[in-house]
Amino acid sequence: MASAPSKTETRRDDLRTRLIDHAEAVIAAQGLAALKARDLAKLAGCSVGAIYNVFTDLNAVTMAVNGRTFQRLGAAVSASMAGQDLTPRDCLITMSHAYLHFAASNTKAWRALFDLEMSIETQVPAWYLAELAALFALISAPLARIFPDWPAARIDLMTRALFSSVHGIVLLGLEKRISGVPVDKIEQMIAVVLANITADP
Repeated sequence: MASAPSKTETRRDDLRTRLIDHAEAVIAAQGLAALKARDLAKLAGCSVGAIYNVFTDLNAVTMAVNGRTFQRLGAAVSASMAGQDLTPRDCLITMSHAYLHFAASNTKAWRALFDLEMSIETQVPAWYLAELAALFALISAPLARIFPDWPAARIDLMTRALFSSVHGIVLLGLEKRISGVPVDKIEQMIAVVLANITADP
């Protein structure tokens, strides 16, 4: 039987949770650029130094917040297909529309997923990669049904290509760089692109 956590461990875990909670609220309301160590410490009721006893830096705090966002995004995408009998192509379109609506409703948190600076030298935690892999797996499943003869490597490449395509349309659309295209028009753009990209070669 595992021993009960010590008071020090409990306090550390409590502080970690508070820091993530407050950082998540700041990012959702004001964006990633608004997350500052001094302000976060004040919100969490701790010293600035205490943050770095729990996290290596603010990037690590943001990654913890992003982990939660990935989970919420994955749940929203999965829920969009619940109880529906969809073709693989319609699955991709439905999930992409769910991605759009999540991004539109949680824009600042969604942007933080991609605005976080990470170099190739950065050691990305396994759990973070797992969250991203879970999102990609939702795309890979219907692709494998559309193209059953494709090897896994090609499915993976197409998965990333589709994600990049949809993400780009959503990003530009929400930033109103495409002449202020409304959400329903962005949906149409996504559907047209996916229908053509996933057409039999």
